[in-house]
Amino acid sequence: MTMPITDAFNRPLRDLRISVTDRCNFRCVYCMPKEVFGASYPFLARQELLTFEEIARLAGIFTAHGVTKLRLTGGEPLVRRDLEVLVGMLTELPGVDDIALTTNGSLLSLKKAQALAAAGLRRITISLDSLDEATFQAMNDVGFPVSKVLAAIDNALAAGLEPVKIDMVVKRGVNEHSILPMAEHFRHTGIILRFIEFMDVGTTNGWRMEDVVTAEEILDTINERWPIEAVAPNYRGEVADRYRYLDGGGEIGIIASVTVPFCGDCTRARLSADGQLYTCLFGTRSHDFRSLLRSGADDAEISAFLQAVWRVRDDRYSEIRSAQTIHLKKVEMSRIGG
Repeated sequence: MTMPITDAFNRPLRDLRISVTDRCNFRCVYCMPKEVFGASYPFLARQELLTFEEIARLAGIFTAHGVTKLRLTGGEPLVRRDLEVLVGMLTELPGVDDIALTTNGSLLSLKKAQALAAAGLRRITISLDSLDEATFQAMNDVGFPVSKVLAAIDNALAAGLEPVKIDMVVKRGVNEHSILPMAEHFRHTGIILRFIEFMDVGTTNGWRMEDVVTAEEILDTINERWPIEAVAPNYRGEVADRYRYLDGGGEIGIIASVTVPFCGDCTRARLSADGQLYTCLFGTRSHDFRSLLRSGADDAEISAFLQAVWRVRDDRYSEIRSAQTIHLKKVEMSRIGG
């Protein structure tokens, strides 16, 4: 039996983003800058991570309260071994309509993509910030080549993980020159390219408003080359605003949480790899579900805790962003997967 819950602003709980690791093999400058996440950085120890069984148990409790969409994130989720085993466990949960994965593509071989699809993964989002080799390698900061990400996209398509979505974070002075080449590459492919404004997630990525290429700028750039029109959202709380090319070239998305906040329809909760729940991407406080799991709490107790957390949720960071809030000690994106 489903018992939906709503927060202080009457927003339901519909989406759970599950981080399976805080580790990543990239050091993207907008997420895990090498200066902070170096060799001595204290990543979570194995025993601190939720087990697959613990994740599945929690996800089952969340689905009982209205969650229908699960997304696996990191860090880089494919760093976690045997991830398809977890996908299979989540697929068995009643009420789950959609299981997706966000990855940098570096470990997405055809064999892995097929295993994930066979286990029940529905969709995949792959990060790619430029087709220009020098630009992309500078952004991932580990010298990873564009060609291997493009191969991962092909692997996802071959495994039937469609629609494939591509996420491109746009940062001024770094990769805005790649907007049109990226759009041109993915037009007429059925792949949905989504442009993401550079966000002030966490406190380590050196965010400044002047580095944000706004959604308006991105749309104007594309519209001048290939006219586009807005498309209605697929569902309430959809993160990306949808647009389609008038010439039939397909669809793009814009994620503009900086300049066009969508807090009012946010239905997402985020679970870190060590079992801490965050009710906002820009959260400053977490709620400890791992301790409940490991102290012997039963499902009813965990369910009551979840209800207590969600019913008072009043997050709307992007709507109230200011010079003061920017400097709050916010959770790092690498812990909750964006």
